[in-house]
Amino acid sequence: MKSPVRAACGALALCLVLMGITASGAGAAAVAPAAVPAAATPGTSAGSWTAPLSTRGRYVVDADGIRFRLKAGNWDGAQGSWSGSGDSNEASSHHSGQNSHGIPLGLDRVALPALLADFHRLGLNSIRLPFSNEMIRGTAPVPDAAVAANPRLRGKTPLQIFDAVIAALTADGFAVILNNHTYTTRWCCGLDGNERWNSHQSTRQWADDWVFMARRYRDNARVVGADLYNEVRRDVWNDPNWGLGDDHDWQAAAQEAADRIQTEANPRLLLIVEGINWTGLPVDGLPHGRPTLTPARTLSHTLLVSGKLVYSAHFYGYTGPHHSGATGLGETSDPRYQDLSREQLRTVLHDQAFFVSQETGQHFTAPLWISEFGVGADEQGAAARTWYGNLTDYLADTDTDFASWPLVGWSTDGQGRPGGDSWALLRYDNTGKRTGILDGGDWRATAWNRLTTAPQKTGPVPRTPAWHMLTLDHRDFVQSLTARALGDWDNGARKAACPDGERLIGIGHTQGRGLCTDAPTARDLRRPDGVPQVVRDERYVPAGGDWAPGYSKLQCPEGHFLTGYSLRGERVSAALCMPARNPLGTGGTTVWFDRGDHRPSGDPGGEFAYGRFKGQCASDTYAAGIAYTNRLGHQGTPDALLCRPLS
Repeated sequence: MKSPVRAACGALALCLVLMGITASGAGAAAVAPAAVPAAATPGTSAGSWTAPLSTRGRYVVDADGIRFRLKAGNWDGAQGSWSGSGDSNEASSHHSGQNSHGIPLGLDRVALPALLADFHRLGLNSIRLPFSNEMIRGTAPVPDAAVAANPRLRGKTPLQIFDAVIAALTADGFAVILNNHTYTTRWCCGLDGNERWNSHQSTRQWADDWVFMARRYRDNARVVGADLYNEVRRDVWNDPNWGLGDDHDWQAAAQEAADRIQTEANPRLLLIVEGINWTGLPVDGLPHGRPTLTPARTLSHTLLVSGKLVYSAHFYGYTGPHHSGATGLGETSDPRYQDLSREQLRTVLHDQAFFVSQETGQHFTAPLWISEFGVGADEQGAAARTWYGNLTDYLADTDTDFASWPLVGWSTDGQGRPGGDSWALLRYDNTGKRTGILDGGDWRATAWNRLTTAPQKTGPVPRTPAWHMLTLDHRDFVQSLTARALGDWDNGARKAACPDGERLIGIGHTQGRGLCTDAPTARDLRRPDGVPQVVRDERYVPAGGDWAPGYSKLQCPEGHFLTGYSLRGERVSAALCMPARNPLGTGGTTVWFDRGDHRPSGDPGGEFAYGRFKGQCASDTYAAGIAYTNRLGHQGTPDALLCRPLS
């Protein structure tokens, strides 16, 4: 949405410039024409799936391993609608004249069963449900008028109404993804206090709120996902980053919240991490841009419970890879997405986000969910209309999961007064009469129907070998419950361990990054009752078995494979070894990487230690030891791996 200049900015020129930074999509308040009915949707529909959801490679699957493509809409309102200026009780002070009262829109006009029936008619099987942190703590009931069409919700707080909406959606077969959209219950964008997950609270408090929400719906298996934060972006002075290890590190914050959700609340949830929406000042000649998911190529997430990570991105035609979406003050000369040709757009989209699902067998490979995109039904611009068709075609051609913004809005009321969101797929006047994409005359319907009915992957998805990164850039990274049960197994060192079921197969010469996998069979190699063993010396190097002469060696006992390591500074400190369920091969080869990369051809797993020398065993082998030396001119960093056949 084009972010209006907030009155609070006053005369600060910098603030005015920064107001060009955009967040959640929306459009003009004019009433939109209608559309033709959507056709039947192939693949998994609402109700015909088994919770919970997980991931296999680039696909989301249900509990039976059946592909579940997220075909979703954003039912907004609970994240807030107040524009940030004017009387918050006046509709005119709210986005598109719609006072949501901090609850999902439309409950004043349409009964819940009728709304859900319309969602089914659109071909949706899932709903992204935004909320604010402020909503969680609100104690005042909403006005009766806000739920006039649903009188059973009278007297309830916004959170209690959120509960009721979730119960209705899931009972009707929809998957629900919770989305922490804002901190304050206020409409988006620019400098509104909602720029980062910790703009007005600590990262710990933000994660606490996620633990609260994940626990609240833990017994409802069709609440399937936690979309951690919406459109992380720059505030007045500071950019978010991906991997610097400071208080603005979105990669680390998402990792922390996901960890706490999985260990303290609900390990069944999908954990959805959106890319960075904006960094820099939108001024020609100064650095600025929309990184989205590009940093994940060299620094991805590894969850404690594997098979739960989904990456997410948002795309709107009026923004661009380096364009904030502003017009006038704050606008730059960079092209918008809608200025790109069809092929240029596809190239940019792949580089910014789609690579995570299209480039398989990499440490960053995961399902991609384009969880916001949209355009107004009253859009007359040829470039914007063409962009919408090009984007939906690309979503269809790449079989990508999606969620349109927004799903529900108002239309002009019975007295002819303006109000309502022309971007909404479904719009209702104050009598409950529906107009929109189901009702004829909406130009978006052709592209929407093509998207929802295009051929897609259906049926069972085979188990896919996993590849995951370990990183000791700033802190411990023990992603194994089994290893965590050991406590501090190398006091004073930074420790890393692969997720349970995976083995260490690669390590960097410096920096401390590693690569884990369960390739080639995607099966757990551990002995079920096995306990990890910490190795600090050469006691398991057999006589006559010196595979790295002149070097110190941390070798696993026979029948064990390498699953973790620790460093003191850059120096190797200890190895973590796990007993295998089946006999392992012996012998093997030494892979040296102290003077360059030494990885299998084809680079399975991808660039896990970008810009550093690294070594990696072949996927049909296991790493049984690490060699290093503290001799003059060396730093005690990993220099070689012992790679042995799996059988």
